[in-house]
Amino acid sequence: MKIVCIGRNYADHAKELGNQVPTEPLFFFKPESAILHKDHPFAIPEWTRDCHYEVELVVRLDRAAKWISPEHAGRCYASVGLGIDFTARDIQAELKAAGKPWEKAKAFDGSAVVSSQFIPIADLGGEIQDLSFSLFLNGNEVQQGHTQDMLFSVDALISHVSQYSTWKTGDLLFTGTPAGVGPVQSGDELEGRLDGRSMFSITVL
Repeated sequence: MKIVCIGRNYADHAKELGNQVPTEPLFFFKPESAILHKDHPFAIPEWTRDCHYEVELVVRLDRAAKWISPEHAGRCYASVGLGIDFTARDIQAELKAAGKPWEKAKAFDGSAVVSSQFIPIADLGGEIQDLSFSLFLNGNEVQQGHTQDMLFSVDALISHVSQYSTWKTGDLLFTGTPAGVGPVQSGDELEGRLDGRSMFSITVL
């Protein structure tokens, strides 16, 4: 199982970090070992001083796919969850400035929160590009996103990635984060909601 993450899929988020808005999907991978174990707290790695939360809609692939068209990509999934792509922002900035890959800032152990529940899209109105989600930090809403604001739709993302890497059953697609990312500190509490439903609650160590 692999985790495919989409970068800069919301224009406001790309701009808040000073990045150009992409003209095609930007993707990277997290290993399976990045998934935070269920009910475990998130421990900020000792080697970063600026670890950020990034809430994202997560799509679980139900079938394998290679070279699939956007028109047929909807056959590959039926439910969605919610997650956090934790990012060591200071390390990422250093690596990017040096022209080096930045997996070290993205793929570390525990850096991928995945909700234990995946909800059938049919139970959410049936349209994946009409879903709202949010992240609360210590009870305050810090991120709010809607899938209609994605630069590239879920089906377009699945199709694009399939040109380079075959989707396998059980793979996870992190579809990008909206604006409002920020740092976490020890003692913080994070809660993710999808269309008003609580999907996960995480304590930061």
